[in-house]
Amino acid sequence: MKLKELKIDTWIGDPTNCYIVVDEVSKETMVIDPAGEVDKIEELIKIMEGNLKYIYLTHCHSDHILGVTELKNRCGGKILIHREDSEGLNNPEINLSPYIGVGEIELEADSRIDDGDLIHLGNLQFKVLHTPGHTKGSTSLYCEKESCLFSGDTIFRGTWGRTDLPTSSRTDIMKSIEEKIMVLPDETIVYPGHGMMAMLKDEKPIYLELKPKLF
Repeated sequence: MKLKELKIDTWIGDPTNCYIVVDEVSKETMVIDPAGEVDKIEELIKIMEGNLKYIYLTHCHSDHILGVTELKNRCGGKILIHREDSEGLNNPEINLSPYIGVGEIELEADSRIDDGDLIHLGNLQFKVLHTPGHTKGSTSLYCEKESCLFSGDTIFRGTWGRTDLPTSSRTDIMKSIEEKIMVLPDETIVYPGHGMMAMLKDEKPIYLELKPKLF
């Protein structure tokens, strides 16, 4: 697997991490959370000799989806998002486009995904983990072969995503982290929607200490 990360400024003070994943044999490519700067994304896809197959959205917030339409128009690819966040793509009260000062977003998913769905790029397989909490349709994407997790805004290095937003829930996000993420192998590399990557084994003690207080 080839992996590149772009930190994209979306005017919220914390750049969004956009990931470009390429299967080295087939060159099939997936872009995760194209938040903008489509010129750079397209350039990296060309440098990596990729063929865009999927545009994967971990959730519907505008700081993760601003570049989707332009990227699809330029490079193709099917837009994937969990069905419970698909309606939020066009709802400014949920996608928070006014919050970051952009106009209304008009965007439709090509496919609505569910917990346990498998996404294939050549020989790479990614499993969809429905991890609600930051939004009701937030997902994380796990690749067992490469020991990596793209966690969106569910879990970051040293903390978790905001739960004071429309459709969010602190109870749900803690349950998602405990039941869907903390059960993964210790050596899993976490690639979050913002901030630095982390090793899951370093994050587990945080939640082991919190668990008696939360449940």
